[in-house]
Amino acid sequence: MSYYKPLQYVVPSEEEGFLLKTILQKRLGVSRKLLSRVKLTEQGIMVNGERKYISVKVSEGDLIEVRMELEESEDIMPQEMPLDIIYEDDELLILAKKAGMIVHPTHGHYVNTIANGVVHYWKQKGETVRFRPIHRLDQETSGVLAIAKNAFVHQQISEQMIVHEVKKEYLALVHGVVEGDNGTIDAPIDRDPEQPHVRIVIESGYRAVTHYTVEERYADMTLVRLRLETGRTHQIRVHMKYLGHPLLGDKMYGPEAEALSTDSGQAASDQSLIDRQALHAAKLGFVHPRTKEWIQFEAPLPEDMSQAIEQVKEQL
Repeated sequence: MSYYKPLQYVVPSEEEGFLLKTILQKRLGVSRKLLSRVKLTEQGIMVNGERKYISVKVSEGDLIEVRMELEESEDIMPQEMPLDIIYEDDELLILAKKAGMIVHPTHGHYVNTIANGVVHYWKQKGETVRFRPIHRLDQETSGVLAIAKNAFVHQQISEQMIVHEVKKEYLALVHGVVEGDNGTIDAPIDRDPEQPHVRIVIESGYRAVTHYTVEERYADMTLVRLRLETGRTHQIRVHMKYLGHPLLGDKMYGPEAEALSTDSGQAASDQSLIDRQALHAAKLGFVHPRTKEWIQFEAPLPEDMSQAIEQVKEQL
């Protein structure tokens, strides 16, 4: 049986007599779900090289190790494709996702996804890893995408997201000139009762908070930087529409959506400066689950958004 690199912890004097379970959960950060898996594994939980029950008490100097079995994404077809890799180590793979790419295979989309390319990449390197995206980006959204290489790393960063410790910043081109230099949109979001695939601001919805800062103003267009405090589906797109400044090229929440439902829809679409929602995941930061150090990654503004800006500047 093969394992990922083990998690290790040496018991200090002040933790003499602690239950092994306490050390695993409080010091190593192993979740209840992961703990239930590794304790059934042959070498899942070891103390000084010996398999132990989590009910034993530990002593000063004990070396505690947690091992997770190697896993593969057997249901994802490997497919060679170019990947823009920002960073990689034994625990993480950070990519700059291109607009138009789906992250994970879904019904009707079994190939040509980020997952297909990553699985192929790992197989070529001889790595046995299961594809675990830590977060999702819409198909049309470009930018930083983080992928965990094991269940522990995925769990740890997911928990950081829950308590809002992960830094996520986006850049967006929006319709109109945003007046204030910065602001916060605190407006609840839920499904539209009449169109379940669409989200709307509604009093009975889930709390959603988006902070924004104006980066640059143009003629009837603004580049804004957005920071998410919560992570609701389509949050930025819904909140910017609510503010009166929907994203350029947004066929679900922008003027493009209204135009497409009329006879002038095609003409309005052709006049768009960009053929997708102008949203880019520019920055992602979090505490590395193994090193416990803060790490941060950035992806530059993509060419289509830069070209839209240049087109507007030329019109001035």
